Amino acid sequence: MAAKLAGKVAIVTASTAGIGLAIARRLGREGARVVVSSRNQENVDTTVRQLGQEGLEVTGVKCHVGNPNERQALVERALEQFGGIDILVSNAATNPVVGGLLDCPEAGWNKIFDVNVKSPFLLTKLVVPHMEQRGGGSIVFISSILGQVPNSMLAAYSVSKAALLSVSEVFAKECATKNIRVNAVAPGFINTNFSSVLVNNEAIRSAIESGIYQKRIGEPEEVAGITAFLCSDDASYITGAVMDVNGGGKGASAL
Repeated sequence: MAAKLAGKVAIVTASTAGIGLAIARRLGREGARVVVSSRNQENVDTTVRQLGQEGLEVTGVKCHVGNPNERQALVERALEQFGGIDILVSNAATNPVVGGLLDCPEAGWNKIFDVNVKSPFLLTKLVVPHMEQRGGGSIVFISSILGQVPNSMLAAYSVSKAALLSVSEVFAKECATKNIRVNAVAPGFINTNFSSVLVNNEAIRSAIESGIYQKRIGEPEEVAGITAFLCSDDASYITGAVMDVNGGGKGASAL
């Protein structure tokens, strides 16, 4: 694989499993030096060891993105270990509440927005000055198809992912003069632990797939590919975009 990201330093949040891990691996394979993170130190250590054995240049740090000290430590690890920051992929998200907005407790709403919207906003503010020092950079927010087609059982999560799309658009406009591109990726239903409660149920999976043109659930590597593209010079004239990775159609509308 061509080293399109050679010399670049990337931070990927929530990157020890699923989509985040696939993105970290893909960026590393394309030449980036990658900082992985997770709320669990053991998961971080395992991922750093695993990717290192694959010949990738990786370090990692425990980071709950809702914790300001741990966000700062994540940025500092990139600076100390690799000397700068060129890429941020904000992938961390949570969903502790199932049900409609009228049934969503305030504590659940606050947690969802703290992790899914506020933390990406604050982490972006931390990395932008360091990207400016490097002459520019690329930021990718991992949103969701549910930010475009809300799901009544995941209502608060859907609203947070819609808000993240707006955050991405506004940052794209503000950061353009700094030579920092900001885009969003909106995965559909992807085969991860996060979606397993849905896709492992045969009836629900069938309903989802019926609304997808390709009639299948996606794989994390398919999200990683478009993310790596957005981080590369191949996407040099793309900012403020939302890249759908959903197999065509809006599978969420089937639920």
